[in-house]
Amino acid sequence: MPEIIEAQEILAALGMPPSQHNEMAALTLLALCGLKPEDRWSSAQRQSLTVTKGIMNFIRDAYDRAYAPNTRETFRRQVLHQFVQGRIADYNPDAPSLPTNSPKAHYAISEAALAAVRTYGSAEWDSTVERFKTTQGSLITLYAASRQAVGVAVTVPDGSALMLSPGEHNQLQAQVIRLFAPQFASGALLLYLGDTADKDLYIAAQQLVELGVPVTEHDKLPDIILYLHEKKWLYLIEVVTSHGPMTPKRIVELNAMLKDCSAGKIFVTAFPTFAEFRRHMRNIAWETEVWIAEVPEHLIHFNGDRFLGPHS
Repeated sequence: MPEIIEAQEILAALGMPPSQHNEMAALTLLALCGLKPEDRWSSAQRQSLTVTKGIMNFIRDAYDRAYAPNTRETFRRQVLHQFVQGRIADYNPDAPSLPTNSPKAHYAISEAALAAVRTYGSAEWDSTVERFKTTQGSLITLYAASRQAVGVAVTVPDGSALMLSPGEHNQLQAQVIRLFAPQFASGALLLYLGDTADKDLYIAAQQLVELGVPVTEHDKLPDIILYLHEKKWLYLIEVVTSHGPMTPKRIVELNAMLKDCSAGKIFVTAFPTFAEFRRHMRNIAWETEVWIAEVPEHLIHFNGDRFLGPHS
């Protein structure tokens, strides 16, 4: 179908990697735009769709492609996750606070991508593509940069930009800020961000002191500290690419250091992949959370009486 080929061309132009130029990705883009065969790209509309009843059913009905129910996770992990990273789609735009396992979880084409898509085939196409890549970035460029020994750029929650030193550890730290924080700590302030080359890269010393966090012991702080003021939750996040999860010993050390802290403490270990998580799984303390970058919409809770919250 020509529409599928056109969708593939659009994804390539907007900077998506080759693995997201396939038919499934193209059909997903068409579904997010609400475009049936023979519809013009200029008539694309932003609409929120769930994966199964929204995107997959639209593809089945409009394009006669019936994907098996068990391919839902393939859509999520191999298409939609990358669409969100590449600013092609927004995750839960109508209800950002939805829990990650909610059946109401949904996706919509981003406003920036929609503005570009609507000009496909027109004289404005090249300029809108360039505008999209300038303002939103290119995922293929981001992925390429992550494989090179270059600094890791990250925009922290207050809007300021930081440059982390090269390396897998700092790549994962950037993913925590970009993906974990908006999803599981929406509205939280960044109070501390270490760096493999500069332990004091970002530190809100006054706010930490006010919360009872001893900044004089910053060498013992976790990699990232976030604070959600409305709930008075302090997220203590260890980023693990080779060692250092939230072990029982580490929890005891942090609780001792933070004995005067007035906030509720949430202990989180961040891993890049399931494989890395499995290497450390037996050492992770109970009553803590685990976040894995390759499935960023989900969180693993290690037992306890509540999911994602401080424990007495």
